[in-house]
Amino acid sequence: METISRDKAWELLTKYNKEPFHLQHAETVEGVMKWFSDKLGFQDERDYWGVVGLLHDIDFELYPESHCLKAPELLREGGVGEDVIRSVVSHGYGLTVDVAPEHLMEKVLYATDELTGLIWAAAIMRPSKSVQDLEVKSVKKKFKTLNFAAGCSRDVIKRGAEMLGWELDDLIGQTIEAMRSVEKKD
Repeated sequence: METISRDKAWELLTKYNKEPFHLQHAETVEGVMKWFSDKLGFQDERDYWGVVGLLHDIDFELYPESHCLKAPELLREGGVGEDVIRSVVSHGYGLTVDVAPEHLMEKVLYATDELTGLIWAAAIMRPSKSVQDLEVKSVKKKFKTLNFAAGCSRDVIKRGAEMLGWELDDLIGQTIEAMRSVEKKD
């Protein structure tokens, strides 16, 4: 698997994304993907997993109605290879595209993208405003409260866990751990 450099990916991402929230989300998903690559035995693909995570929402800020549909054009213009493009697009499976996640990395992206948003929303409600002391049971409680972080699709998160063959609690717990490893400390 060939990938572009992290610096080139960041340059491409910031060409189309300016909102601090979107950039933070991209960096969070990048770090989560790198953590999972290490955890799941794909250390040699760590940079690839990270770049896919960083670029996964490249089209969301400017083209939210065409999310995952506009991404291939933007990525191709930036010189990104078809393998990265396919992986990026696969996280929109069942929502905007018919490209199903096949590789384990694509399934992890699909499962954790929405979940990182839910976890982050739960963390900022805590006195610490951090994932460092966040527990699975707290996230599960918020998961069941459908109007909390309503933009985070519970169905996608559940489907992602099923694709991976993991229990929801395991997915949440591992994603919290991954987010702890990349959370910026003030």
